[in-house]
Amino acid sequence: MSQVIAIAVGGALGSVMRYGLSTWVHSFAGRGFPYGTLAVNVLGCLAMGVLFVLLVERMGASAVWRAGLLIGVLGGFTTFSTFSIETFNLIEQGAMTKAAGNIAASLILCVGATWLGVILARQL
Repeated sequence: MSQVIAIAVGGALGSVMRYGLSTWVHSFAGRGFPYGTLAVNVLGCLAMGVLFVLLVERMGASAVWRAGLLIGVLGGFTTFSTFSIETFNLIEQGAMTKAAGNIAASLILCVGATWLGVILARQL
């Protein structure tokens, strides 16, 4: 039960963090491309790589901490469903180049950020 509570609290925190970062990015980058969602997902993937190494490989953190941070906070923070609907909307609007760019950038940058997070955390 404590894992469920940790996930719920972490999810609420991650969702508020997502809203804040996405809004901030859109305030200067505009809304013509889903830059806010892309930034959130890349940062979330970087954090996933770092926290996975620290919590699982280094610290042997409890299941409650792992669940709260990895599933709760980062699950609430990253936005794959938002990425999907924004990409779908671009396709429906006929903006195929933007849709393809969002798919490619998200895949390459997010997997790359996860890899970078793991590499960086293992160097600590």
